[in-house]
Amino acid sequence: MIQKVLLFLLLLLLNSCSLDSLIALGEVDKVQVVKKNASYAQYRAYFTRTQLKPIKNNQKYLYFYNKKKKDLAILLHRYDNYILYSLYHPEAPHMIFKAQKHAPYTHIKKALKKQGYLLSSPYAVGATSKVGLRKYKGIKTLLIEIKDYSTLQDKYQKAIRSYDASSIAKIKTQLPHVLIDNYFKTYQKKASSEEEREQLEHIVDKLHTPESKNNNTQEEEIQVQEALAKEIPEETLAPSTIPENAPFDYYAQEASFHELETYLNDSKAKDNLTFNQYTQLTQRYTVLKDEKMLKEGSLEALISSYKTNKNPKYKKRILELMKEAQQ
Repeated sequence: MIQKVLLFLLLLLLNSCSLDSLIALGEVDKVQVVKKNASYAQYRAYFTRTQLKPIKNNQKYLYFYNKKKKDLAILLHRYDNYILYSLYHPEAPHMIFKAQKHAPYTHIKKALKKQGYLLSSPYAVGATSKVGLRKYKGIKTLLIEIKDYSTLQDKYQKAIRSYDASSIAKIKTQLPHVLIDNYFKTYQKKASSEEEREQLEHIVDKLHTPESKNNNTQEEEIQVQEALAKEIPEETLAPSTIPENAPFDYYAQEASFHELETYLNDSKAKDNLTFNQYTQLTQRYTVLKDEKMLKEGSLEALISSYKTNKNPKYKKRILELMKEAQQ
């Protein structure tokens, strides 16, 4: 059965089927809807974390919210790209921004603002989060699980400010205390009549159910960010100790991928090299880049590259990852 599935996938790949249809077979770098009803929606995603770079203050992921679209999204930084994944609209295409050498995050923040996305948090938009570092089917991942209670939160807020418990009397889903406590206390202080205080008592009875496990979500976010900060990807290791005028032979034979990339990106590199030397280094850079991609690249990245380079090694690696996913 597995052989038939792999054969079918190979035929799709060779016939240049759409990227989305193949990516759908993977289970990482993809948001899934776990549950959705009238009270809340739950979303879950496993993002590969081996290539994640810091975005701001050593944070390797940030939340953004689009009020008009009612969309909570997560921003990740991989290689030279910033990628924004929609958490509330999994079917929406990812937004990809090229990193700028000068003030990269500032540039991305402005670009996102033009798209209607502002820096936020799940808590600020009526949601709770569960985050963690996981190994998913052999792949190091960042787990992001979001529960959107904004609709339920709106109903409770309306009941509280109108001092009318009847509108939430039949609701069975528990609203996490962290999403309503401050709002409740504000109107509790404003209550001026016995009837209003009585209505608030009915509302608080529904809120005083066993505490949710999401009480320490903000602390959990901080702990995960700190753990991620310690995981330094290969391409962002400590600055090279190689002298500025290192000989050509070093870069041609010994330099790591990151060192060679940094050297070739330096505008002075071409001035210090002959045409043949520069060509030789760019060829070695291509080889190292392929090795890195084959070793660490996600299914999505490999397929995207294969559609351009038609490298049989990429096809072999793609099939290996697909087989792992099937198993």
